[in-house]
Amino acid sequence: MKQYKLMTRMAATAAVGAMALTGCAGTGEDEAAQPTQTQTQSASSTPTSGSSSGAHEHAPHGGPPPQGIEKADNPTYPVGTQVILTADHMPGMKGSEATISGAFDTTAYSVTYTPTNGGEPVTNHKWVVHEELKNPAQAPLPEGTEVTLQAEHMSGMKGAKATIEGSTDETVYMVDLKINGMKMTNHKWVVESEIKPAQ
Repeated sequence: MKQYKLMTRMAATAAVGAMALTGCAGTGEDEAAQPTQTQTQSASSTPTSGSSSGAHEHAPHGGPPPQGIEKADNPTYPVGTQVILTADHMPGMKGSEATISGAFDTTAYSVTYTPTNGGEPVTNHKWVVHEELKNPAQAPLPEGTEVTLQAEHMSGMKGAKATIEGSTDETVYMVDLKINGMKMTNHKWVVESEIKPAQ
């Protein structure tokens, strides 16, 4: 009986370890960084927008902000601020501690797209900023607008055709955090309503 309990505990530990290699899955949206040093994981949708998944690569380092994006003049959470994330973009993100690594004044969009590498459609990906779209019209773009993504948050994202699902003009942040043992820097993106002050 003790051996059975030990094996059950080991199986649960292995399952948690496997979740550390998956990101942008479960009940949240996919989100992440540029594909350099990668982890394989699956992407999916928000609970309100249906479900779709596919294999994606997710890098620990998100890289610099896109060219042309404006820094926020007086953000609620300045660079270096310790915060708690309420976003659920990937397993282990909600409730995690993070450090603000950038604050920007732009329009952020949730988008639905099909990866260029043939993966399954990704529904309601949060977030892509206006500066990560190819030759966009003036912000904010209305819901239903067809765009081409220049962002490289996930494998197969850059160059993909996408549809705008919604937008926000909240301050947009990059954050440094650790999820399931994986350290992530310049994670893109979380918006102000997805952040609360650290206790």
